[in-house]
Amino acid sequence: MLRAMISLSSVTKRFGDKVAINKVTFTAKEGEIIGFLGPNGAGKTTTMRLILGYLAPTEGKISINKLNPIEERIHLLKEIGYLPENNPLYQEMKVSEYLQFIAQVQNVPNFSMYIQNVGIEDVLSTKIEELSRGYKQRVGLAAAFIGDPEILVLDEPTSGLDPLEQEKIRMLIKSMSKKKTVIFSTHILSEVEAITDRLIIIDKGRIVYDGKKLRGRGGVEKLFRKLVK
Repeated sequence: MLRAMISLSSVTKRFGDKVAINKVTFTAKEGEIIGFLGPNGAGKTTTMRLILGYLAPTEGKISINKLNPIEERIHLLKEIGYLPENNPLYQEMKVSEYLQFIAQVQNVPNFSMYIQNVGIEDVLSTKIEELSRGYKQRVGLAAAFIGDPEILVLDEPTSGLDPLEQEKIRMLIKSMSKKKTVIFSTHILSEVEAITDRLIIIDKGRIVYDGKKLRGRGGVEKLFRKLVK
């Protein structure tokens, strides 16, 4: 029986008078790749920050591996690989220096085994500030995989990339996400069709769809346009 790795129950988050997410409920089980889809400002990033324990819910309950992400945040962060939307890398570091730093912070002896499939071996001695955006996203993914976490939270990992780089990053995520629970935030419909098993659509802070992605060309787009006003 698959374990429930992430569970949100009637979670609401307010910032003053603004309701960012409203009574969000879903469960992510081990091995699932979930496409978390919605327009800009729908509540995707807020939901991810709540899962990571960066924010506390105003109402409702969140559990990660049956633990509270606020109370057990330090422990849980070792079990979660996270790629933020803006990928805050240390630009002045060389790629190898940055990944070694991340490995040391997580008490991982060696980072080399986590970069084999990411395609960054040829830029390890390059400063991060000199990399293309696509390579920077690869470095961010490598950092997220260090320690072989059970859960991956990826927030808009292909945002701002050209179509070729988007495809490369999508395939990297799909190939490296086996046996992990993945929440993959995006507003790009084709990404959901390419790599996810299950689709959650959020609009104006509410979940409007939670189920299997629709088969057939254009199925996700038709559903999205129907539900998101």
